[in-house]
Amino acid sequence: MSSKQNNIGIVILAAGNSSRLGRPKQLLEYKDSTLLKNTIKEISLVQNSNIIVVTGANNELIEKELLEFPKIKTTFNPDWQSGMSSSIVKGLSELLVLYSDSQSCIFAVCDQPYVTAAVFENLINEAVKTRKGIAASAYAETLGTPVLFDKKYFNALLELKGQEGAKKVINTFLNDTVAVPFEKGDIDIDTEEDYNELIS
Repeated sequence: MSSKQNNIGIVILAAGNSSRLGRPKQLLEYKDSTLLKNTIKEISLVQNSNIIVVTGANNELIEKELLEFPKIKTTFNPDWQSGMSSSIVKGLSELLVLYSDSQSCIFAVCDQPYVTAAVFENLINEAVKTRKGIAASAYAETLGTPVLFDKKYFNALLELKGQEGAKKVINTFLNDTVAVPFEKGDIDIDTEEDYNELIS
């Protein structure tokens, strides 16, 4: 890979209040760890990446979890209740301040328990191979997170509002998007039932 491709930002969106679950899903126990730490451990294996975690609800609890990862930056989104877009904008803005030479950014969530470093590496490799500006995970007949955006889409992401998410940008530029299969990517934790299924 050329050095130009090396500067990849990875933004973990961890600001939600898990309203359907009733407790912070980021901190649910999983694999002798938590869902958030498991996601971070996998992402930390991705070479040449700079990681930022966007916190919101329960930010103090979550930031305490991250003390064991000194290289990871956190940024607090005071508008987390206004919807996913505010966390995308907050994370990307912080990335551009801290790592202004970022050539692309991957957005991830922390409630996909089956995410692995390979999922991220596949996105990066497919984006390079196909020269597409967006590489999105494909599962359950949809495109979603984790998703990689070339820097040419940063402005479109920074313009997202309210409940809009990364999917709006993907759908707008589908002709410049490569779908990258992510097995079990559709399994996420929204309810106590989801969590019980995961750990049973």
